Amino acid sequence: MLQPAVPTRRRVSLHGSDLICRAGVIGLLRPRPEVLLLHDAETDQADVAVIIGDSVDEATLRSLRSLHCRGGTAMVLVVTHIDDAGLVAAVEHGVAGIVRRSDASPDHLVSVIRAAAAGEGSVPPDLLGRLLKQVGTVQRDVLSRQGLTFNGFTAREIEIMRLVADSYGTSEVAAALAYSERTIKRIIQDLTNRLHLRNRCHAVAYALRNGLI
Repeated sequence: MLQPAVPTRRRVSLHGSDLICRAGVIGLLRPRPEVLLLHDAETDQADVAVIIGDSVDEATLRSLRSLHCRGGTAMVLVVTHIDDAGLVAAVEHGVAGIVRRSDASPDHLVSVIRAAAAGEGSVPPDLLGRLLKQVGTVQRDVLSRQGLTFNGFTAREIEIMRLVADSYGTSEVAAALAYSERTIKRIIQDLTNRLHLRNRCHAVAYALRNGLI
């Protein structure tokens, strides 16, 4: 008779200076077989870091910055209150899941942790709506004024990358788009420098991988 599959235990580290809130999250997670709470000295082994705070204040941001710079660990934020600025800051620092403390039941918190460990995002629906609104504002008021989009390419750069991907040389790209060869070379160099790409082949691969061409 087949035995039911045992879920993989996700190693979880806890971060936050509020000892009462921290104790509450420990009480929610410790009995759960799906997670393994790590000691403070073991945080570098975590699959998921849970950052606990009343809001996205400076102390919370310090934790997010430190974990984001370290890399390799998914992050879940548990907060009491979060405004639009805190929401954007959390996303900018790589947070994969956000849970309000009022919604932090054991089942929900474990679900968000497991989703983060699997590379998936989890945000309350009303926060997602607010985030999308902020994204639209940034696109309209900041990026579009500079001719940029969220993918990091301008419309002209996408045209050039499509031709380069079709094996056009610099002179052929210049002729097709009615630019000088010097302009084409400068645009490609600006693009590779801005996105930290090695060369035009790397730029084409980046554009293909991100569905731009």
